[in-house]
Amino acid sequence: MAQEKMLTGCAAAARGAQLAEVEVVCSYPIRPYTAIMMELAKMVAEGELNAEFVHGEGEHAQLSVVLGASAAGARAFTGSSGVGVTYAMEVYSPMSGGRYPVQMAIADRALDPPGDFGSEHTDAMSTRGQGWLLGWASSPQEVLDNTLMAYRIGEDPRVMLPQMTCQDGYFLSHIADKVSVPELSQVREFLPPFKAHTPLSLTCPVSHGPQIRPDQGAPMDAQRAATFFDIPKVIEEATADFNKIFKRNYDPFLEKYKTEDADIAFFIQGAHANTCRKVVDALRKQGVKAGMARPRWIIPWPTHQLAEALGHVKALGVVETSTCYGGSMRGGNLAPEVRASLYDLDERPLVTSFMAGLGGETIWPEEFHHMAKILSEMIKDKRTSQYSYWVGFDGK
Repeated sequence: MAQEKMLTGCAAAARGAQLAEVEVVCSYPIRPYTAIMMELAKMVAEGELNAEFVHGEGEHAQLSVVLGASAAGARAFTGSSGVGVTYAMEVYSPMSGGRYPVQMAIADRALDPPGDFGSEHTDAMSTRGQGWLLGWASSPQEVLDNTLMAYRIGEDPRVMLPQMTCQDGYFLSHIADKVSVPELSQVREFLPPFKAHTPLSLTCPVSHGPQIRPDQGAPMDAQRAATFFDIPKVIEEATADFNKIFKRNYDPFLEKYKTEDADIAFFIQGAHANTCRKVVDALRKQGVKAGMARPRWIIPWPTHQLAEALGHVKALGVVETSTCYGGSMRGGNLAPEVRASLYDLDERPLVTSFMAGLGGETIWPEEFHHMAKILSEMIKDKRTSQYSYWVGFDGK
């Protein structure tokens, strides 16, 4: 039977990797993800996890080690935070292009400047074009579950891509909550052993990551792009199996909270959704038909699911916890994707974005109420008067 434990997000990620029976782990310390590796090192030292634990000399080395391990046929695991995520950038595209389904746990942290220790999603969001699967959890339970689901999806023969499993630094990584830890037998039923497509072999040598001619590049890129048309089906299958085996109720793509009859709605990723749900409840009691949608996956982007879930609302506020300076909305990364997802609808919501939670600040309930007031005014005025609001800097 499953056991209920109090685990932080970092401990939940480590427990998920242990249950996935990872075979190679590579670490390099940077707060706040470091506690994941501390837990795994302890498991290896005490014989609770049969894995090779390698301490890299930097983040670039971390990714190189697990790339090689995956190429040799091992289930591999690594992670980082903040500037550590960007330091390893060179290795991301070769890993997805080589189809090495490594998993990288990210405990988000703001980049420099300000380089503080609070959660901000810009670190992982900056990797969106590298061909990795990318998703966020909103609780330690979801951290553990996403660890298992991401391996199942990434290692599927139809996919074979690396994954970033993200959680908010400190808000999740260092705060404990109740987590249902499944039996290993359940995990084995859900997650089959990893089979590399062309593992390194002394008797059957193959080339990995060779330099190629220009005319060979486009077919490789087209193949990688085509894979993302197949991934949603794999996500749906894996989520359905996960829900059945572990008695969960995850939507494959979007958590929808009171969106069915909503006039205004928030679109928000990560742990700040926990506060947002409470505010939605409070707004409902005040007679405001509010709702919330939270994406479980950013890559692949849930285009059609988003349009179906939110196309009927009158005003939609995208809460941004990452920056995109000079972009089309002059705010974050999510709003342009949201607007593009709604573009082909005959009737679509008014959309604006709210820059909040940057640098790891808390998004307080009164700030969500302030956002709701702006959304209600947009409905009354029948227009979006401003594409981006920096919450706390508008004098209100």
